Amino acid sequence: MKRTDCSNNRTHIIKTMKGIKIKLALLTFIEFAVWGAYLTSLGSYLSKVGLAGNIGIFYAIQGIVSLFMPALIGIIADRWIPAQKTLSLCHLLAGGFMLSAGLYGMSAGDTPQFGILFTLYALSVGFFMPTIGLTNSVAYSALEKAGLDTIKHFPPIRTLGTVGFIISMLFVNFTGYQNTYAQLITSGVLSLVMVFYALLMPACPVDRNKKATGFIDIFGLRAFTLFKQKQMAIFFIFSMLLGVALQITNGFANPFIQAFGSIPEYADDWGVHNANALISLSQMSETLCILLIPFFLKRFGIKVVMLMSMFAWALRFGFFGIGNPGDGVWLFILSMIVYGIAFDFFNVSGSLYVNSKTSSQLRSSAQGLFMLMTNGVGATIGTLCAQKVIDHFVYSQTENDAIISGWHTSWLIFAAYALVIAVLFMLIFHDRDKHPDVDRETAADIDGDGGDGFVSIKNKQLP
Repeated sequence: MKRTDCSNNRTHIIKTMKGIKIKLALLTFIEFAVWGAYLTSLGSYLSKVGLAGNIGIFYAIQGIVSLFMPALIGIIADRWIPAQKTLSLCHLLAGGFMLSAGLYGMSAGDTPQFGILFTLYALSVGFFMPTIGLTNSVAYSALEKAGLDTIKHFPPIRTLGTVGFIISMLFVNFTGYQNTYAQLITSGVLSLVMVFYALLMPACPVDRNKKATGFIDIFGLRAFTLFKQKQMAIFFIFSMLLGVALQITNGFANPFIQAFGSIPEYADDWGVHNANALISLSQMSETLCILLIPFFLKRFGIKVVMLMSMFAWALRFGFFGIGNPGDGVWLFILSMIVYGIAFDFFNVSGSLYVNSKTSSQLRSSAQGLFMLMTNGVGATIGTLCAQKVIDHFVYSQTENDAIISGWHTSWLIFAAYALVIAVLFMLIFHDRDKHPDVDRETAADIDGDGGDGFVSIKNKQLP
C-alpha cells in the first residue's frame, strides 16, 4: 500500500512539474509574440503612411525607455506588487496604448500625425520593455517553487518565446498586416491576453520590509567602476560601438526588401511580398547558432568569438548591400543565416565574458551595464544615425532605381562600419584568458531572442 502511495505521489509531482513548465512555456510564447507582431515590420507601415523619416526614433525609443523603466518597474515588483501582478498591469497599459495607436492609425488612414502615433507607441513600449524581465522573474519563481532547477529547465521554456516571436511575424506577414496599422492592433490584443494569463501564474514573493537602496545601486551605476580596468573599459566601449548595429535591420530591412516592388523586374518576387517571412529566417538562425557558443568560447576564447560576431555583422549588412529578391535572393538568405552568429555571439558571449570577469557583488550591475551600453546607448545611437544615412541616400531620391541604389549604398556603409569596428577590436582588445570560465551548467543556460535586444544568463534580462 505504501509503495502505491509513493508511486501515486511521484506521478502527481511529475504531472505538477510538467504542468508548470507548460504554463511557463505558454507565458514566454505570448510575451514574445507581442513583440514579434511589430518589431520587424513597423518600418514598412511607417513608410506606407509617409513617416519613413521617423523610423529611427520609433526604434530608438525602445533603447531610451530601457535605460530606466525596467529598473523602476523592478523595484515595484520587488517591494510592493508581486511580479505576476506587475506583469499583468504592465501589459494592460502597454496593450491599451498599443491598441490605441493601432485604432488611431485606422482612423487616420494614410495620413497619421507623427506626434499622436509616436506618443501612443512610446507609452506602450515604455510599459512593455519591463515585461521581458518580469516574465523571467515569474518563470524563475515558479520553477523554484516547484523544486525545479532554473538552469536546467528555463532554457527550453525560453525557447518557446523565440517560437512565439517567429509565429507572430509569420502571422503578420501572411495576413498582410505587415504594411498596416493592424500589426499594432495584433500586438495590443496579445498584450491583453497576457493581462489575464499572467494572473494564472504562481504568486511571486515581495519584500515590503526591504530597505531602500541608493540611486547608484538601484540603477546599477556602481558597475561603472569597472571602467577603471583598462581591458574592461575597452570591452564596454566596443560593446557600445557594436550595439549600434543591433536594431538597424529590425527597423529598415522590411522597407528595403519591399522597395524592390517598385521595380518591374522584382515586382512579382515572393520575397517582396513576404518580407517578414524572409526576415524570420534570422530568428530561426538564432535558435541554431546559440548552440554553437559553448564550443567556440571553450576553443577560441572571447576575442575570437566577438570578432566572429563583428565580421558577421559586416556580412549581414554587406549581403543586403549586393543582394536582391530575384536572382540575388540567396544573398538575402545568407544575410539571415549569419544574423544568428552576429546577434548571439555578441550578446550571449559578451554577457558570459562580463559574468566571468566581475565579482559576485558587481555581477548583476555589470550585466545591467552591458545591456545599457549595447541595447540602450549603442542601439539608440545606431537607429538614429542609420535614419540619417538612409534619409540622405534613399528618401531623398525620387526615381525607383535611385532609391534601390541608395538602399544598397546605405547597407554597404553599415557593413563598412562593422568591418572597421572589427579591425579596431582585433588590434586594441587583448584578453589574457583565452578560455573564459564557462562550465557546462552555465553554458546550458545560454539563451537568446529575436528581435532583440536582450540576453539572459539565469537571472539576466532578454527583445
